[in-house]
Amino acid sequence: MSALVPSAVREIADGYAFTGPALDLGAVLLDGTAYADAPVRVPLAVLNRHGLVAGATGTGKTKTLQLIAEQLSAQGVPVFLADIKGDVSGVAAPGEPGERTAARAAEVGQDWRPRGCPAEFYALGGLGSGIPLRATVTSFGPLLLAKVLDLNETQESSLGLVFHYADRNGLELYDLKDLTAVITFLTSPEGKEELKGIGGISAATAGVILRSLTLLENEGAGAFFGEPEFDTAELLRTADGGAGVVSVLELPAVQDRPRLFSTFLMWLLADLYQELPEVGDLDRPKLVFFFDEAHLLFKGASKAFLEAITQTVRLIRSKGVGIFFVTQTPKDVPADVLAQLGNRVQHALRAFTPDDAKALKATVSTFPKSPAYDLGEVLTSLGTGEAVITVLSEKGAPTPVAATRLRAPQSLMGPIGPAALQAAVDGSALAGKYRDAIDRESAYEKLAARAARPEAEPVPAPAPADGAEPARGRERSSERAQEGGGLLGSLMSNPALKSFARSAGTQLGREISRSLFGTSRRRR
Repeated sequence: MSALVPSAVREIADGYAFTGPALDLGAVLLDGTAYADAPVRVPLAVLNRHGLVAGATGTGKTKTLQLIAEQLSAQGVPVFLADIKGDVSGVAAPGEPGERTAARAAEVGQDWRPRGCPAEFYALGGLGSGIPLRATVTSFGPLLLAKVLDLNETQESSLGLVFHYADRNGLELYDLKDLTAVITFLTSPEGKEELKGIGGISAATAGVILRSLTLLENEGAGAFFGEPEFDTAELLRTADGGAGVVSVLELPAVQDRPRLFSTFLMWLLADLYQELPEVGDLDRPKLVFFFDEAHLLFKGASKAFLEAITQTVRLIRSKGVGIFFVTQTPKDVPADVLAQLGNRVQHALRAFTPDDAKALKATVSTFPKSPAYDLGEVLTSLGTGEAVITVLSEKGAPTPVAATRLRAPQSLMGPIGPAALQAAVDGSALAGKYRDAIDRESAYEKLAARAARPEAEPVPAPAPADGAEPARGRERSSERAQEGGGLLGSLMSNPALKSFARSAGTQLGREISRSLFGTSRRRR
């Protein structure tokens, strides 16, 4: 390091002098000068300790995601990105050289070369450009669906009862019309009689749920629920050359349905948690998941839902999965979740109003003490592509706070264009597997057939035909549901569900809370 580097910069740089594999974020910034001899890095091994990327609109959060994602991919780590605004698809194409890029690279000591990443593009239920991602209603589960439908706790517990009844009576809930059919049946005289021993569903509650389902269907979100269901193992793939595949979920077409896409991302994590084995601490994560617009997930969430998220973040680390929440201010993330985020990239904040000033003060208080910076002043004066950073060292201790001028992404900083995007989707090996929707016999057809019979008979539980596994083979046994351990407590902390579980018995309570977030499990 040059003798001209100030001692304060040297001390900060010493905190980022890691010996193992690491991602290069940028160079230490002090009094407006970037010191290329003082790199700011994050060890690859600590990226399963989760992180936060925050900052006001227009400060460069998206480019930070792109910078981290392309380096993870180059290190053989798969990445998942939610593309809310439609400007992350450029990660698949080499960047374009220019004066600004060259200047930034010189300032931070970056050997900038254009390079794209292997990528897959997805869309929720085919709403937009991408391979359709679908989930069956039964695998999505009552707790996550209640969040999408904005149900209260009483309505949520009634929805759980519907799922239990369908499970016990062989009524597969693949899509929304299946769920609607079961709710309608359970509010009929015949259905009420079948639920007589364990409670029932009031007409008012059923009406609220049905209206919410109709609204969801009318918004086009019904296309997301159905088959073939997406196998989350697809997110863990690497390309032929060993680079991690960057999975980009294109979401511009569903921007006006924030509850759907934020809750769907939580379903992905819940499914990954259930499917992946315990691995402890690895030299590199199996997958890094970027949760953009994270405030949408937490807004209006029930206590049970927030507790389940907290448990997911805490426990999925041991499965080798890292999660980065991306939002405007740290206060958008609940304190219990924020406390588990070991890596922080804080872009500029604005303090134009009293509320802004309060948020700034709260943000400063979440960082380690810094002798080199007045963080309140620094956070309001950072330029685009600059951030205050602290990460975990290889020993798990926080690094010194470093104002940083970030590197430029080597992939295209912008969308690749509709034609190129469609070509990538059409050329994907996954297109044939997931593109066309399937509508098998399920609850809707079975209840319709039952109503057509002169004398209604109980619907027998179906046996898999020709070795096929219904609902992509989701397991619902009460024994395996118990594997969630403390996660089940998150769900059962819901007062309405606890009351129902007490009245219906232990086995029934377990089935409603059969796993993390009430989601069901894929059968091997």
